[in-house]
Amino acid sequence: MSEPDASISRRGLLGLAAAGGVGAVAGLAAGAAIVSAADARGGSPASAARYDFYGEHQAGITTPAQDRLHFAAFDLAPDATRDELASLLADWTDAAARMTQGLEVGETGAIGGSPYAPPDDTGEALGLPASGLTITFGFGPTLFATTDGVDRFGIADRRPAALEPLPRFAGDALVPERSGGDLCVQACADDPQVAVHAIRNLSRIAFGRASLRWSQLGFGRTSSTSTSQVTPRNLFGFKDGTANLKAEEPEAVAEHVWVSREAGPEWMAGGSYLVARRIRMIIESWDRVQLAEQEALVGRTKGEGGPLSGGGEFAAIDLAATSTDGTPAIADDAHVRLAHPDVNGGIRLLRRGYNFVDGNDALGRLDAGLFFLSFQNDPARFVTVQRSLARDGLNEYLKHVGSAVFAIPPGAREGGSIGDGLLG
Repeated sequence: MSEPDASISRRGLLGLAAAGGVGAVAGLAAGAAIVSAADARGGSPASAARYDFYGEHQAGITTPAQDRLHFAAFDLAPDATRDELASLLADWTDAAARMTQGLEVGETGAIGGSPYAPPDDTGEALGLPASGLTITFGFGPTLFATTDGVDRFGIADRRPAALEPLPRFAGDALVPERSGGDLCVQACADDPQVAVHAIRNLSRIAFGRASLRWSQLGFGRTSSTSTSQVTPRNLFGFKDGTANLKAEEPEAVAEHVWVSREAGPEWMAGGSYLVARRIRMIIESWDRVQLAEQEALVGRTKGEGGPLSGGGEFAAIDLAATSTDGTPAIADDAHVRLAHPDVNGGIRLLRRGYNFVDGNDALGRLDAGLFFLSFQNDPARFVTVQRSLARDGLNEYLKHVGSAVFAIPPGAREGGSIGDGLLG
């Protein structure tokens, strides 16, 4: 089946295909193949970027961050067998490989099968381009052994030593129903309908073998993973991710993101670890804070995003700089100070988070904030940074309500499955 014609896209999204210089990093983005197209409604570029699902590393990590997210965590059925787990991962692999190329799920798709049987594909992405879709799979600690220590699938001895549930952090107000999970799927795209279509179809495929535990929609990426992208803003109105790891830093990515063969286990070599945190922002309180105090809490100017130690957005942060009155230019409890590698033993995380707005609560306050996602070659690195941020002045305006950690295996080989390394 041929790729859907991008010219009938509902949107003239600028997306990755329009990003200046994006072709220069294609080799770093899991074998990306960028295909440009024009939107028939006005000639503006459509998001027809396509990223290969197969490769050394999974796409959706160093891939230039797309604008939309649908993230989902799944639990295996209580009576699921190892064979059913393997078949689920194989079915997911096949579906993901097709959807990331703009194809329908299954050979007959949404309308090509029997009228008396459910379609292979749900159909809401018919006519839409691939939209830069990436699908990234992960394995939670409870896949290897339940919280009661039960080894359901005979893989407890294959659990990476680094894959431990995250500790409780100061100020956590975690909701169990929004935390954890046996499996995770991160679907990122430049069209929200394409991302939702991916999770919807993977959920449908999982029926009887796994069920959705929780999910999160995200918009407006809150970090850049490529130098071809401008720095976005979070819902506090500040530029976010200026100092984030970029795909154009292959040596730094290898040092901080990818799991080495020496670190083990062997099936995780070339993979990573994902930390997901749902962080609710207390928007109404923040909006009443004076601009100068907002900037002091963050440690950067709200306009250009330059550090308060001086210079433009990308100026090096000088943690020793002082103001005219002799006080630190960047306050001791400023976010950028406490998150800085110099304060955390040189640790750098590859952040890939998204804004979210999920309506309002019973008191009429916005249920909005940051869906934080970070990739690192050991979750202990995230723990170090998060413990440092316990003194962050921004904590008055933040509430962590969801948390999960997953092992992200390396990419699958063509003809194989994302679960081959673990279950083979």
